[in-house]
Amino acid sequence: MAARGGLLVLGARRRPWTLPARLAAGFHGCWPRRGYIVGRAESPPTFGFLFDIDGVLIRGHRVIPAALEAFRKLVNSQGQLRVPVVFVTNAGNVLPQSKAQELSAQLGCEVDPDQVILSHGPMRWFLQYHNRRMLVSGQGPLMGNARALGFRNVVTVEELRMAFPELDMVDLERRPKTTPRRSDFPAIEGILLLGEPVRWETSLQLIMDVLLSNGNPENGLATAPPYPHLPVLASNMDLLWMAESKMPRFGHGTFLLCLEAIYRKVTGKELKYEGLMGKPSILTYKYAEDMIRQQAEKRGWAAPIRNLYAIGDNPMSDVYGANLYHQYLQMEKHGEEEQGTGGQLKQRPSAAQSCASILVCTGIYNCQDPGSQVPNPGPTDLPFHGHRDYSFSPELLEASHIVRDVNEAVQLVFHKEGWA
Repeated sequence: MAARGGLLVLGARRRPWTLPARLAAGFHGCWPRRGYIVGRAESPPTFGFLFDIDGVLIRGHRVIPAALEAFRKLVNSQGQLRVPVVFVTNAGNVLPQSKAQELSAQLGCEVDPDQVILSHGPMRWFLQYHNRRMLVSGQGPLMGNARALGFRNVVTVEELRMAFPELDMVDLERRPKTTPRRSDFPAIEGILLLGEPVRWETSLQLIMDVLLSNGNPENGLATAPPYPHLPVLASNMDLLWMAESKMPRFGHGTFLLCLEAIYRKVTGKELKYEGLMGKPSILTYKYAEDMIRQQAEKRGWAAPIRNLYAIGDNPMSDVYGANLYHQYLQMEKHGEEEQGTGGQLKQRPSAAQSCASILVCTGIYNCQDPGSQVPNPGPTDLPFHGHRDYSFSPELLEASHIVRDVNEAVQLVFHKEGWA
């Protein structure tokens, strides 16, 4: 650990890891059978896993075989996880219980909704906004997700458009023939950006209308736009993502980029966020650590969870985020001032001492043989797609370990922690 530019940065990373031959022979082909029972001498876990989903456990709608092998090691004969596990994804257009059911069926073990951390999960901590009237943008079960997060008074962009149809004038076929006005529509007090919407031009226009009118778009803009503007909470900063196409698709990070550019162009000021979450946000990893702690308490594991292992396939979000959180943990341990992390992080001191990033080769990052001289993805290999509010630190793109798949990642962690 060394100081650079006034901030603690991560030191040199290890070379890509492979199992020694004798360990590999001992692990492969020897999976826990139905009669397998965890030895009584097995001590309570002091470590936990943060699994990315797409590209690590699932590819498209298909389970990666290594994931099934990994979870045979993680689950005991009673079907219970032997260590705390959470699933951290930047997706946000599903309900946690639906994703938990899907993962349960795919992985062959019971996954609780509290173990599924969608990109907007940390919004539960923003209690000061839960009773405000919030405009919500995105797609999928928006109202269900907003209510599950604790927001009790939400309105969708579509509901706002229906109340004031004259605001949405881009699509000629949807332009209203008459323009009735609502005089009983309550003012909007904040904005929730849960994920990329379907009609970007409509969402961009109406969100700007709300920001520029201080929540009263029917009144129009009579004076200079208020600043600072209404509170904005946003999740999922991914600029691009991989779908069925061979080319990357625009993610919610691209939508945020558009909104920020429009706001700056119109007002001459920067759009501000009260909360910005989803990987690689420190807030998301702090929330994941808290969920792991609660999981350990429910299982009666008294020992503190000291070491976190974040397994992912995306250097820009999974590796960068885990390394950023490891850096935050070191700063917190030394009593240094938190920078850009927000007051929400001070709810409970971290018990974790480390967060190791493990990069698998089954998703966005691909390699032939991680046991050979595989280069860590660095600043010369990939342009930085991170959000505007995150300064680029090249060393944070270097994974602690590179392995073939999630099964090898679990073997690595068990070996490091002295578990059979």
